Amino acid sequence: MVKKNLRVFLFIGISVLSISLIVYFYQVFYTKNILPGKNAQPAVIRIPHGATIQNVSDTLQKYDIISELVPFRFVSKALKYNENVKPGLYVLQPGMTNIEAVRYLRSGAQSPTKITFNNARTLEDVAQRITPRLEITPDEVLDAIHDKELLNALGLDSMTVKAIFIPNTYEVYWTLSAKGLVTRMKKEYDNFWNDSRKQKAEKLGLTPYQVTVLASIVESETIKVDEMPKVAGLYVNRLNKGWALQSDPTVVFGCVEEGVVAEFTDVKRVLNKHLEVDSPYNTYKYSGLPPGPIRIPSTQALNAVLNAEKHRYMYMVASDDFSGYHHFSKTLREHNIYAAKYQRALNKARVYK
Repeated sequence: MVKKNLRVFLFIGISVLSISLIVYFYQVFYTKNILPGKNAQPAVIRIPHGATIQNVSDTLQKYDIISELVPFRFVSKALKYNENVKPGLYVLQPGMTNIEAVRYLRSGAQSPTKITFNNARTLEDVAQRITPRLEITPDEVLDAIHDKELLNALGLDSMTVKAIFIPNTYEVYWTLSAKGLVTRMKKEYDNFWNDSRKQKAEKLGLTPYQVTVLASIVESETIKVDEMPKVAGLYVNRLNKGWALQSDPTVVFGCVEEGVVAEFTDVKRVLNKHLEVDSPYNTYKYSGLPPGPIRIPSTQALNAVLNAEKHRYMYMVASDDFSGYHHFSKTLREHNIYAAKYQRALNKARVYK
């Protein structure tokens, strides 16, 4: 009788223990453990290359993404996530269970991020604006941009690579490599230059690269998008006649390239000393387009060149009311009148250099 009772108690004890363990493990695996981010939004976690489960755990704790860390670590070990941590940007939904979170992170199915680089003047600007949303650094981007082997493989060189960065918003993965970024930009460039745009460039007697160079000048000349096609038409007229473009922004760019001035903003007024600088970008000294873009032109500027306004204007000068618009002239005599007004306005505003 005693033995029978002992067996009953033992059975009951084992059953209770088993049920308790089942409940415990169920709770460990299936209890909601991911906390909402700011304003009850999903929480974002970035896991760099080479990260360990400890790094992941530290991040989850540091940013208050997880309620209980021990159960998460237990499930991670059970599913062998601790042996296979994958880099990436992951969006953890509020209320995720441990098994859902671990399976998601283990899958490597990271969420994309968006990069943009509007109003960039240099490749250094582009690198600085893109990388805050990527794992790579600005220096790594610039190293890839100047990688001769990569450029050769993409059919580019140190000059033409600047043209492939067309300002827009692009969806990429946070772990995108620097070389992968340059390759992606070349792909986007090729997509931008569809048959329609190529045909428009050909009608102007320009290559896609030359359109980019001219667009960089147009955008440097005017901030008014509605004026860009007229400015583009003027420069197309000058190119067709073999005239020097005589663009002040190219002169300033040449001065920066030659080390005459440190920054583009150092020159508020182009003087004779600037026009005398011997640079391939000095379009007063050398006719035709300069060797490369003087900034990263926007799609508006690119399309303005492709849809250049047809007119007979050969000269332009900034308006003396500093509105940002320009006066356009067909003759040098008329142009000189407007130019004199603008010079007087600069003097009155005490803009001397």
